Amino acid sequence: MKKHLIALGIVAAASVPSMASAADYVIDTQGAHASINFKIKHLGYSYIKGRFNTFDGQFSYDPMNVSDSKVTVNVDTTSLDSNHAERDKHIRSDDFLDVKKFSTATFTSNKVEAKGNGEMAIYGELSLHGQTKPLVIDAKFIGEGEDPWGGYRAGFSGTTRIELADFGIQVMGESSYADIELHVEGIKQ
Repeated sequence: MKKHLIALGIVAAASVPSMASAADYVIDTQGAHASINFKIKHLGYSYIKGRFNTFDGQFSYDPMNVSDSKVTVNVDTTSLDSNHAERDKHIRSDDFLDVKKFSTATFTSNKVEAKGNGEMAIYGELSLHGQTKPLVIDAKFIGEGEDPWGGYRAGFSGTTRIELADFGIQVMGESSYADIELHVEGIKQ
């Protein structure tokens, strides 16, 4: 009888679905497997493209329950790089980003909504230039799996648009917004 109860207990335990939980990842900025890029109109004539070279962050992701996912990213605004030193100096000045006063921008998610086919909307708060405003990132799951170094990775891409005036940043001509493009690869912790 005792053996029968033990066997029954093992079968019952094996038949209970496992409770998957979100895995925690650190964004791989050391291996240059992540980037935060921007595109902004230049006086209505062309576009300037650039990136932020220094940032960090982490995210939690559960493919079985995307709504449990979370993201936090910190951007060093002094690392703005548009591939033109004089222009970068001007953009970093108090005419625009004022990086001496506002050296960090932060995005923290508060809701992730699955859209199907690996697409999701990441809702959160962006703190930039002394202002905090809601922001939605349209994101897409790229893939996940083991890496050649014995770790496990997951990757995403995303886009959003930031209205500069919403954050108290000067607008010049048609340059009222910045389109942001994100590529994030995280290492499972």
